Amino acid sequence: MIRLMIVDDHPVVRQGLRGMLESAPGVDVVGEAGSGEEAVVRARDLRPDVILMDLRMPSGDGVDATRLILAERPESRVIVLTTYETDQDIVRAVEAGAAGYLLKDISRADLLGAVESAVRGETVLAPSVATKLVTRMRAPVAESLSPREAQVLSLVARGLTNAEIGTELFISEATVKTHLLRVFAKLGVSDRTAAVTTALGRGLI
Repeated sequence: MIRLMIVDDHPVVRQGLRGMLESAPGVDVVGEAGSGEEAVVRARDLRPDVILMDLRMPSGDGVDATRLILAERPESRVIVLTTYETDQDIVRAVEAGAAGYLLKDISRADLLGAVESAVRGETVLAPSVATKLVTRMRAPVAESLSPREAQVLSLVARGLTNAEIGTELFISEATVKTHLLRVFAKLGVSDRTAAVTTALGRGLI
């Protein structure tokens, strides 16, 4: 029997997943958790083979919980099950050790197949997620931002103007513009909004 734990901050989602999975042959839904922190504690007691992990939750997100659980119990397999598929979320989950990344519109049959594949040690990815990962791997490695460039761009992300950034960092407005031009060149973008979006997606700020 595959010992399965469900982690999601929405009770209705947990109940729905339990209803989908607990009647499946070979699957034993041993418990649930409503937050990342609770998932870490319950995983110690329940010793699940597979954990379906929501990504964004209060009291510890799914990535942090995945990292902590696998540090204590590396034999468990964590499958992220979420509605989010940004590059940053995917990379963080994979780096934390997740064995899979699936979207909540998945069918029951495909979810069961993914759980079985994870137990066999296979990686399970939603098709769109796999495409994003492959595209990211094929893309040229972006030049990293300097600490000052990252600082300037972080202030842009907070909505500050060039003049306000200059005041905040005790540099001239012209120097701020110079830093931004370098950021644009490194990220391959032409405006502030695209720079912030791209940097966030790559985890640079």
